[in-house]
Parts: sequence; C-alpha cells; structure tokens
Amino acid sequence: MTSTANERALCGPIEIANTVTRICAQTPLPVDVHTHLYSAHFGDLLLWGFDELVTYHYLIAEVSRTNRSVSPDQFYAMTKPEQADFIWQSLFIDESPISEARRGVLTCLKKYGLDVAGRNIEEYREFFASSTVEEHIDRVFKVANCEKVIMTNDPFDDSERPVWDAGLESDPRFLAALRIDPLLVTWHDAWHRLAEWGYDVAEDLSGNTLSEVRRFLVNWGERMDPLYMAASLGFNFQYPDEHPSTPIIDEAIVPACMELGIPFSPMIGVKRQVNPALRLAGDSVGKCDIGVVERLCRNHPECNFFVTLLSRENQHELCIAARKFPNLMPFGCWWFLNDPSIIDEMTRERLELLGHSFVAQHSDCRVLDQLVYKWEHSRQTIGRVLVDKYCDMAVTGWIVTAEQIERDVRGLFGQNFLDWIGRG
Repeated sequence: MTSTANERALCGPIEIANTVTRICAQTPLPVDVHTHLYSAHFGDLLLWGFDELVTYHYLIAEVSRTNRSVSPDQFYAMTKPEQADFIWQSLFIDESPISEARRGVLTCLKKYGLDVAGRNIEEYREFFASSTVEEHIDRVFKVANCEKVIMTNDPFDDSERPVWDAGLESDPRFLAALRIDPLLVTWHDAWHRLAEWGYDVAEDLSGNTLSEVRRFLVNWGERMDPLYMAASLGFNFQYPDEHPSTPIIDEAIVPACMELGIPFSPMIGVKRQVNPALRLAGDSVGKCDIGVVERLCRNHPECNFFVTLLSRENQHELCIAARKFPNLMPFGCWWFLNDPSIIDEMTRERLELLGHSFVAQHSDCRVLDQLVYKWEHSRQTIGRVLVDKYCDMAVTGWIVTAEQIERDVRGLFGQNFLDWIGRG
C-alpha cells in the first residue's frame, strides 16, 4: 500500500527525527496502564505534593546509603516534612541530584514552572498548598498530557475497601485494576477474610472454596469494572505447584477473568523485604522462571495475560514467550527497570522482536506528581529509539509518514492495550 495523498513522506533522517520527537512529546497518553494512584474520592490514599514526592521510597533507599548519620528507625520517627527536609539536604544539596529518582523531582518542579535553580523548598511547598487536590489533579493530567490512568485497587486493603462499600463517586480519568495478591501470596491469611465476608471457604480448598473465590472475584469485578486482574508475585513463584495458588489460578482466577472479559496480569520478580528496616523501600529484585508465564499461557489459551517482569535478565525471555503466545502482552519497564538506559534497551528489544504488539511503558506512580516526570523522561527515551527505527525503515525505501508515527506512538503509549481488551 502506498501512502495516501494527505500522508506526505518524510524526507531524510533530520525530518524523521524532528517529527518523531515532536509526536512522542505531544501525543496524548491514552492510558497509563499501571499506577498506584487514586482519585480524589479516596481521600488521603491519593499522595501528592512536594513532601510526598521527595519522600518516595526510591529516595528513601538512596538516602539510607548516602547519609548514614540517621538510622532507618530514626528516619521513620520523623514527621513527613522533616523526612523531606533531610532527603532534600542529603540528596539535592550535599550531592548533585544525578540519579533518575532525584532528576524526576527536578523535572516535576520545572514542568510546574517553579525555579529549580533557587532550591527554595518553602516556595515549592507553597505552590502545592495553594491548590486543592481537585485542582492539582487537573494540573497534573494537563502537564503530563495524560487522558486516563489505571489504579491498583485491593479489596483486602482496610483503608480502601470502605470507599467502595460507601459507593464510589466516579472520575472517568481513573480506571480500576483488581489487585488480588493475598489470594496467591498469603492464602493462609486471606481465606479468613473471605470467610468473615460471608464466603464459604476453607484453608485446604475443600468444599465450595474455589467456586466461592471465583464468586468473590466476580463480585468485586462487577463493582469495580476493572480493566485487568493483577498480582505482584515473588521471583520464586512457581506454576503449576503444590501451593494453593495453582488451583486458585486454574479454577478461580482464570474463570473469573473469562467471565469478566479481562486479562490476568501476573507481575513477577519481587524479592520481598531483603532489608526490613527500610520498610517499603526494602524490597529487591530476583530473576524469575519464564516457564511460569509460558505454562500459564499454554494451559489457558482462552485467557489473555498482561505481563511485566521485574528483572532485566528476564526481558529477552519474555519477548520470545510473547512471540509464541498471542494471548500474552508484555508491558512497561517496572520499578527498578524504570531508568532511561534500561528503557532504551527494552524498547529496542521489544520493537525488534514483537513489532508494536506491546505497551512500551507504565509509570507505576505512587505519588500523583510522578506522572509528570516518569512520562516526560519515558517520552524522550522512547522517542530516541523510534527515531533510529524509522530511519532504518526509510533507508530501505519504505515511505515513513507522520500519520504512521502518530498511530504507532499512541499504540505504544497504551492504545494497544485498550484495543487488545476491546475497550478501544
């Protein structure tokens, strides 16, 4: 097929580079497919503002090694503003803010029009304090050029569940994902909760347990209208296995996903609490068995699997698995992979092996303002990769147009997922 009359061929590498860079910077983000954000209706569960941004657990981990004059216990005994002051002094004043997490704070401040060179944290705090949470949500979505985000919604969370029980007022920019970690990771505790909520379950999975777990998932799916069902799993997670997780997946989770018409999203590779003193900042990473993903896809070809793996060493295997299983879609550069050098590598690898059939990035934001910097940085990095790829195509004589690039970029930024699940 040749380009149509209104699709002008881009001439030469400079025009291609300029066009790709512009499109990556300006294309509205259809959906950030995985975040830990909440709408304003969840109250204090939504984290935002300078102090939350600077006390993000990535920066807590960095300050714990940079300034050891304060122990983790002493740090956590501080108030939030005291923690932010300590991190700002240690990581931004006493050292250059060169790490990705530190640079991210600076990018946020700059995108809000604040004076980064002034280093005046009281000015930054005043900026956030001058807005309501609703006003700031509007600002962040505008600055990040983002249309929608997918939350992480856990019915086992005692802080979140009452909001759903009370009847959630909807904000169409915030979509749901049903998080079900306890069913697979801590079943010995989770089954008690299900029993308390009126489900006929037993720890040994006897009787009606599996059908009741499925009923629980469908009930919450109908309440939340999630776009997928997700679980964060350890690097040593196995399937199939003698653990209760195997029959729960086979006879409850997959059937519930099929009934609800959504994918199951195993997020594999966490090594939990290698340093418990750091609390949320104390988790690490481990290489997982790619056979887990392959067996899930093979055993349940009727179910879609939306997968991200935490270890860099797993990424090539995941690409190859996705080539073999059309019901598998890789997404994002998760957690420790969310650095420009690794995003660059992973995006090139996926494009070369999978074409466009993946989602290039997700923010994994825990603080609303991170939506600004994580996508600002990712747009730049993904853009540089795409410049090379479109130039490679053009060298062969293939006609590259702005319209093709716009379609491709929007797909990689999340539209591919929406189309894949029939929500496009």
